[in-house]
Amino acid sequence: MILAAPGPTDPLPTQIWDYLSDGENWSGPGGLGNLILNHVEQTGLALLLSALVALPLGLYIGHTNRFSFLAINLGNLARAFPTVGVLVLVLALTSIGLFPLVVALMLLAVPPILSSTYAGMRAVDPATRDAAQGVGMSRAEIVRQVEIPMALPLILSGLRSATLQIVATATIGAKAGLENLGTPMFDGQAIRDFGIVGGGAVLVTLLALSLDSVFAMLQRYAVSPGVTHRFSHGRRAASVGSAGAAVGVQ
Repeated sequence: MILAAPGPTDPLPTQIWDYLSDGENWSGPGGLGNLILNHVEQTGLALLLSALVALPLGLYIGHTNRFSFLAINLGNLARAFPTVGVLVLVLALTSIGLFPLVVALMLLAVPPILSSTYAGMRAVDPATRDAAQGVGMSRAEIVRQVEIPMALPLILSGLRSATLQIVATATIGAKAGLENLGTPMFDGQAIRDFGIVGGGAVLVTLLALSLDSVFAMLQRYAVSPGVTHRFSHGRRAASVGSAGAAVGVQ
């Protein structure tokens, strides 16, 4: 990758701006444009595989309420995993490349998706399930047409949280021999050019904010207005209840 950067005596914001505004840093196979695409591809792959693992488990556990203790405990345990340490361990056991990065990112992303899916399914009113069963809907139809639509806000929230964690942590893939937005950060650190480091960090932040905005739009337009109103009403009721309790104490 071509590292065209300003002199180290410039203020850091100026160094970052000059680095990002230099066309040479965006061109070529190792340019910033390709690094952004690589970062998105690695993020998408890790998120897809994590969702394929966590969503079915969360839906099953939430619908049946079986093994709920396992889902909660595994989620808490996985959150405690040091992602960098896991990556180093997987690298030692396998090889440098995409596989160890995806494994490490999945260990980071599966818990929030699993726990939010489980929580969303358990938040469905049992009376709603009983009513659906009373009109002759099968279990599969209840899950597909009743529970999942009502749990969708929390499911999307888990996917949204996992995406942000993946985007930020995927930068360590540069240490695994991959090229992504972590590459300029580690390259700049190696030559002590913090304009390059800051430029990479700015791009990671902008990418995370962009993907977060996509999920915010999904939560706004893909969720039924009735479900959104129900969750909003629940939050307002909780706030009113808390305020009333505070007044009562006074």
